[in-house]
Amino acid sequence: MKKILTLGILAVLALGTNAQLKKVYDETINPMEQIDKAIAQAADQGKFVICQVGGNWCPWCLRFADFITTDEEIAKIVDDNFVYIHVNYNPRNSSDEARDKAMLQRLNNPGRFGYPVFVVLDVKGNVLHIQDSSFLEEGKGYNKEKVMRFFNAWTPKAVDGQ
Repeated sequence: MKKILTLGILAVLALGTNAQLKKVYDETINPMEQIDKAIAQAADQGKFVICQVGGNWCPWCLRFADFITTDEEIAKIVDDNFVYIHVNYNPRNSSDEARDKAMLQRLNNPGRFGYPVFVVLDVKGNVLHIQDSSFLEEGKGYNKEKVMRFFNAWTPKAVDGQ
């Protein structure tokens, strides 16, 4: 009986932890338009676009969003080099399957790596890199050194060889 009660308490605590994470995916916007807008903004600012594909249904997606905004060093790298967007996609519940399929094709079908998945786009909207998030994980979170290495490797200066 104690084991069942303990497991129940742990399950509630785990759900509560994920519930406290800020929902970052806007499920009401058209992801294709969102990507187009981000590319235009990146071109104006001399940055690249990072599409974090996933959804509010994905605890790892929300953890990553929280991780990169609460660490000042990572937040600065992101802000200085990227237009960072959260592209909503739910593989189990699509409101527009044709649009979602087109969006995934546009991003070179990144869902094959699971979620979240990160797609780096240049100022013309070309896919430069798809990052499998599992390589950035550590325990029940993310490894700062690996995340920093990913972001630093895909800045416009790094890609242009400057």
